[in-house]
Formats: sequence, C-alpha cells, structure tokens
Amino acid sequence: MEPAFGSSRPAPTGVVYTLLLLLHVASTVVGFGALGLTGFQAARARHGPSGPRAGSVRRYFRPGINRAARVLYLVPVFGFALLAESGGAFHVSDAFVLSGLGMWVAATAVAEQVLWPAERRIQRVVTHDWRPDESLRRDCAKVVTATWFLILVFVAAVVIMVAKP
Repeated sequence: MEPAFGSSRPAPTGVVYTLLLLLHVASTVVGFGALGLTGFQAARARHGPSGPRAGSVRRYFRPGINRAARVLYLVPVFGFALLAESGGAFHVSDAFVLSGLGMWVAATAVAEQVLWPAERRIQRVVTHDWRPDESLRRDCAKVVTATWFLILVFVAAVVIMVAKP
C-alpha cells in the first residue's frame, strides 16, 4: 500500500478494492448525473409543448420512476464496502467518510422531499394536458433549484473524497 492522496495512511490496493471504488464512483456519477439531467429537462419543460426540444422533454418525463437517479442509493452501499475492503486504512469515524455520508443524506433528502415529488407532477402534466401554467412553472423551479443544490453537494463530495482531510 502507498500513502493515500491527502493522507499519511497507506492507500488500499487490490482488484476487489479497485472494482468497489469504480462501482462507488460510477453510482455517484450516474445518480447525480440523472438528477442533474432532471433539472435541465425541467428548465425546458417550463416553456410548454411549443418550446424548443419539447419532444425530448416528453420522452424524459414519461411516466415511471427515474431509475437512473435512484442509483444514488447505491453510493453508500459501495462506500461502506470500500471501508470494509480498505484493510483498516479508512474508518467510519474518518472526517471525510462522515462528511460524505452527511452530504449523501442531505442530497437524498432533497431528492426524496423536493425533486422526485415535483418530477412526478411534471410527468403527469407533460404526458397529459401540457400547459405551461403557474403550477408547472413552480414545480419546474423547485426541480431546478434542487438540482443546483445537488450539483453543489456533488462537487463538494468529490473534493472531500479526493482530498480526504
């Protein structure tokens, strides 16, 4: 093991650890990426069915669960697996682990309480009688605002996970 970036402790190595790290990073990118795309499409949905890219908005907000965004739930699963596979190099009590977990909890709470409920309402409007009324604009604004928060959380988490303060 060699020292981890930003740490004097040795960095874990090995095939299993590397695969878990790839899965952790991939689940983060897919989950947060899908949430970011939801905000982008919500901004487009505000313009109504005659707006630019209305077809892509309809396809994106088709009925159903945004499964790619739910990949967000795999982030801590692979994170804890990484801790277990680290051979004692990293611990749950490490500041970067606790910070990352706290940011994940905040991001998931915003997704569950703000973004996904508004996304479901947008889906209903876009797939039925799509009129850019005040209710749709409000839901789109909620999604866009939540998305900006989630992007900030994602960037902060990446910095903290790489630096491991």
